[in-house]
Amino acid sequence: RCASIEQCVSPKDAFGPMWTAAGNEPSAPAAVALAAGAVMPGRLLAASVPLAALAVGNLFSPPYGSWAMALVVYAASACPVIWGRLLGTGGSGLWRGRWRGVICGALASSLVFFLSTNLAYWLLTDEYPRTASGLLDCFIAALPFYRWMPVGDVAWSLVLFTAMAVAGRSIDARLGWRPRRLECVVQPKVPPRLD
Repeated sequence: RCASIEQCVSPKDAFGPMWTAAGNEPSAPAAVALAAGAVMPGRLLAASVPLAALAVGNLFSPPYGSWAMALVVYAASACPVIWGRLLGTGGSGLWRGRWRGVICGALASSLVFFLSTNLAYWLLTDEYPRTASGLLDCFIAALPFYRWMPVGDVAWSLVLFTAMAVAGRSIDARLGWRPRRLECVVQPKVPPRLD
């Protein structure tokens, strides 16, 4: 008999020790940055959203150890804004047919953050030797922290972009706007009548 649901259904049992949560459950910062890049009119305004959220969060978390590492973390956190800008700006019909772009943007954000912050950690600390095997060891040691990041980034991005698309359609319907569709109408040639 289980004392709690966690004892009955354990991710450790289902996925093994490598894929259990390590205090870094999936979160939404990359999704918010991706959405900010997609809908906000200016690059600086869009980039200020994830950077402000990170700054507020850092009031309650330990420091990065150096200004250089903090700069890398902030730059990597603002990177999803670039992918969001590629998705386009404005309009509620923005995301129709662009779900692959949202997913790819979320995955790219996770990968860029993982690679850049761990490369910076390898370069800025003396924990690993400055060799290819030292870099590989650094990346391998960081895998437990990466494991849920792409899952969370994709899931939160899909939730956020779906909510924005539904809200946009609802607002359009209330205002009486209709999405503009480009239609190609080809008039068939009708042969002349021979009467």
